[in-house]
Amino acid sequence: MRKQYLHLSAYSCDQCAGPVIAGSLGVRENEISKETEIRQVGAMCLSCGHRQDKATEPACARHLSPLEWEFVTAIDTGQIAIDAGHTRIAYVEALNRAEPH
Repeated sequence: MRKQYLHLSAYSCDQCAGPVIAGSLGVRENEISKETEIRQVGAMCLSCGHRQDKATEPACARHLSPLEWEFVTAIDTGQIAIDAGHTRIAYVEALNRAEPH
């Protein structure tokens, strides 16, 4: 019963004090096992677009509860299909296309 979980955290941006959202994915083989195959999927300020990978002192990150996230066999970005082994690349490409407000 292998399941994948999405972990999200939020903290203040060093450049504009806006919200930075960071994400990672982890896999559990069963309900009582520790997560393995943990992959960082990226972080980005929602206000200015700055990519800040961790909270700096004295700020602390707020962690949301993990969400079960189904495995994806392919991601269609509208131009190319990307297999599940490249989900991080697809996420980073999506962040690159996001326009700062």
